[in-house]
Amino acid sequence: MDYSFAAAIGLHTLAAVIWVGGMFFAHMVLRPSVTEMTASLRLALWRRVLPRFFAWVAASIVVLLATGYGVLLTGYRGGISGGNLHIDVMQITGAVMILLFIVMVLGPFLAFKRALATNDLVAAARWQGRIRAIVVVNLVLGLFTTFIGAAGTFVGY
Repeated sequence: MDYSFAAAIGLHTLAAVIWVGGMFFAHMVLRPSVTEMTASLRLALWRRVLPRFFAWVAASIVVLLATGYGVLLTGYRGGISGGNLHIDVMQITGAVMILLFIVMVLGPFLAFKRALATNDLVAAARWQGRIRAIVVVNLVLGLFTTFIGAAGTFVGY
């Protein structure tokens, strides 16, 4: 019996959980927990947390793309153009999320690190706010995409 499709879908799901769950934890648990810290401590914490999280997100993106397109290109449930609407929705929202992630890492996050390196806490806080805004958009998209991916499997087949 060939378990490759099951393994690919399992890895795909784990990668999505790591990315979306990480954003949920960062925004809903860690962020409110550090609000009483001084700005310098809070920003230093984010400076240490974000690169680690971004590395996991980058790995998750690789796995999501490899497994998602891998199963479609090998003919899973109709192939690249034969799937139901939920597959198209996952591709579109996933592409937007990846683009936002790249923009965030190459724009606000680099500026955040530069501001901290020069001890400009005001600018660092402003850039951290922009990072947070992108994370919130990606979190909403990620929760929506996860729901569509899970529920869409049971609709229309």
